[in-house]
Amino acid sequence: MTTRPRGLSLRMRLTLSYAGFLLVAGGALLAGLVLLVLHYLPAGNLQTIDGDYSPGRRDLVEATLPWFARGMLFLLVVGVAGGWVLAGRMLRPLEPIDRAVRAAAGGSLSHRIDLPGTDDELRRLADGFDEMLARLEDSFEEQRRFTANASHELRTPLAVTKAMLEVARADPEGVDEATLARLDETNERSIAIIEALLALARIDRGTLASQPVDLEPVVRSAVAEVPDGIALTCRTAPSTVAGDPVLLHQLVANLVRNAVIHNRTTAGFVDVVLEPAAGRARLTVENSGPDIPPGVVGTLTEPFVRLASRTSDAGRGSGLGLAIVTSICRVHHADLVLTARAGGGLVVTVDVPTA
Repeated sequence: MTTRPRGLSLRMRLTLSYAGFLLVAGGALLAGLVLLVLHYLPAGNLQTIDGDYSPGRRDLVEATLPWFARGMLFLLVVGVAGGWVLAGRMLRPLEPIDRAVRAAAGGSLSHRIDLPGTDDELRRLADGFDEMLARLEDSFEEQRRFTANASHELRTPLAVTKAMLEVARADPEGVDEATLARLDETNERSIAIIEALLALARIDRGTLASQPVDLEPVVRSAVAEVPDGIALTCRTAPSTVAGDPVLLHQLVANLVRNAVIHNRTTAGFVDVVLEPAAGRARLTVENSGPDIPPGVVGTLTEPFVRLASRTSDAGRGSGLGLAIVTSICRVHHADLVLTARAGGGLVVTVDVPTA
């Protein structure tokens, strides 16, 4: 932390500014009045008809100077006292802001300033700081959940692998093809989770290399990767958008793969539609599947969130597909909408700005 030399407080500087301004203005006013009066007086004394002498300019100056000094002293006292009080009232809203900043620097993000009063610069500053605290708190909470869920997701396959290796070590001759296949499957799942985590990190910290991309061949290519055995229909139209072709392919592939994995085992279907819509390219991926409660739909884009629970159904994907889709949509300024389908399943709509 940088050590700064100690100086006058902001309140003292404002007080001295108020007092100095009052002295200058008051002194100028008094001097102007004196000069105006002196302008109409003769330079010397005049003898009246009664034989007395009337005061001249010199007499008036000698009589005025002590009162002028007293007036300036009065203005100084009033300026300092009044400036101190006014500066305190003006700077009072900064006290809760200062406490909030110090608390945030200490690691507390749950408090809010909630500064009362009408809309002005200090209230807008406090409201902006409250909004920043709320976003930071949400970000840190999301990071904590992500870390905990990632640890749980990786611990499960690693624990299974360790247990199976211990069994194999205890009875080397009892190892069969089923055990090796299970180890291979568990290892593949660990690799898939780690690769998804790395992809998510790259997307969140990287910059977008934007270029015109025709989404139609991208969608066709992603659909062609789907294995046989699922009733999949695909309807596309030429749609050129601005973005990264690799990330857009990953977006479509994740949506289609997610629709295939989370589907009914019998009589399931996946419907993929790409069409232009009001200056945007609209990609819709609809699938059959289990009923999804409305309250769960909004959480599906969080990392490791699945329909049953955060960590159940471990063999069906890494739990990061929609989280990666969300990140890709964010860097492409695309709108992502998830809707529970009547009769079971999910409808995912992505609106990407056209090039």
